Order: sequence, then structure tokens, then C-alpha cells
Amino acid sequence: MTTINKSGPRPGRGLTHLLVGGITLLIMIPVGWVLVASLKRKSEFFGSPWTLPAGLHLQNYVDAFGGAQMGRYFATSVLVTLLGLVFVLAVSVPAAYVVARYEFRGKSIVEVALLAGLFVNVNYIVVPIFLMLVDWDRALVDVFPDGFFLDNPAVLSLVYAATSIPFTIYLLSAYFRSIPEDFEEAALLDGASRFRIMTRVMLPMARPAVTTVILFNFLAYWNDFIIALTLLPGEGKTLQVGLLNLMAAQKAAADPGRLYAGMVIVIVPVLLLYALIQRRLIQGMAAGGVKG
Repeated sequence: MTTINKSGPRPGRGLTHLLVGGITLLIMIPVGWVLVASLKRKSEFFGSPWTLPAGLHLQNYVDAFGGAQMGRYFATSVLVTLLGLVFVLAVSVPAAYVVARYEFRGKSIVEVALLAGLFVNVNYIVVPIFLMLVDWDRALVDVFPDGFFLDNPAVLSLVYAATSIPFTIYLLSAYFRSIPEDFEEAALLDGASRFRIMTRVMLPMARPAVTTVILFNFLAYWNDFIIALTLLPGEGKTLQVGLLNLMAAQKAAADPGRLYAGMVIVIVPVLLLYALIQRRLIQGMAAGGVKG
């Protein structure tokens, strides 16, 4: 019987490690450079850009949060992102469960429409959405003289959720189909309703997929610029739009430290979220790879 030696050298493994290490450096060096630059005083930027700061000049963050209103923009982004996640999960979870488990008339049309929605780039339809909201505000001008649909963070959250529903339903329904029906049959025999089965049986088992859609949708909502710039034209800007205003202001003031502090404020929530859920995300991918 021939044995296969699995402990021998693998040339591909070293190349993979080298490639992963190179990509990691490409990501970490710019992020680290921005973090270091956010702690420098204004006078330190006139020397070499690679020198370390003389001290922790946290005043840049105080100025960014207060003077540049990044704290206000941060609160708006958090509100819009969390509302968007609540809206999209409230609609997509039951819809994905129905698509995965029920047979109904027109199901094939619904599935085709969801697949077609995956190929629609929301940035291409932001102008029609804006014009539609303008028409709705004109129709309600007697009730809301200052407008309701534009400059409303809740409406922006609804737009985010509506445009990400196809992707979310597609991913969740695919995961629901991979769960054996034996669990549902056992719950039905115990007298559980369909809603209880979805919330108490299927949803906990689909936690890896839910974690994945939360991460992807959070990144899409948090990093959006075009939709937020178009639908929030007033003072209630999101963090990304506020960062653009900060960039324009700091070019005139010649104070890059405050600008880099604003960049760190934008980056940190994404890093924190990934640090919190990356273990579950990796576990979910591993479970999906060995399922069935």
C-alpha cells in the first residue's frame, strides 16, 4: 500500500504566504501612515512625511469632532447605517425564507427579478430616485412645507435597504436551502408555527449568512458617498460627505493633521466591526465548506 507524504515541502505554500504577506503590507502601510499622520502637529508636516510624531497630538481629533462637525456627521452615519440594516433584515429574512421553502405562483418570476436586481448599480439610478423624491415633496408641500423625503436620514436608510434587498435575499435564501428540512419537520411536530420556526430554528442556524450580509451591507452603507451626497443636500451630512468638506477646508487652512484625524474616524468603525465578527464569519465559511 503506497503512502502519500504530506509533510514534504510545497513550493506553492511559500508563494501563497509571500503573496498574502505582500497584500497585507499594501493594506496596512497606508492605514498605519494615516494613523501616524493624524497624531502630528502642523509644523511636523513640513519635514519628511515618514517621520514619527514627536508626541500624541490628540487635539487633531478634538478639532475634527468639534470644529469640523465630524462628530455630528458620525452620528448621522451611524443612524443611517443601523436603520438601513434593520430595514433590510426585517424584509429580507422572511422573504428569503419564503423563497427558499415555499412554492407559490410566480415564484420563478420573483427569483428572476431578484437575480436581475443583483446587476443594477444603484449609482446609475440615483438621479431618478432623487427626481422621484422631489416630486413626492412637491405633492406634499401643503403638509410638509420644508420637505420630507429629501434631507431625511430615515429615507436614505430606506433607499439603502431597498437597493440591497436583492443581494441579501439571494444570499440568505441560498443558505436556507442548504439547511435540512428535518429540523422544520421536527418543530412542526412539536406544534411550532411557521413564524416561530423561522425565528427560533432557521434564523439561528443561518447566523453565518446573516453575519455575512450584515458585514457587506454595513460596508456599502457606511462607505457610500454618491447617494448620501444626492439625498442629503442640507446640513445633515454623512461622514463620507463631511470628510470631503473637511478636505476642502483643510487645504485652505494648511492643517493636514485634522484631515487625517477625520480619515481615521471614518476607518475605525469598519475595523472594529470586522474585528468583532471576523471569527464568526470565518467559522461560517468553514461550516459552509464542509456542509452536506
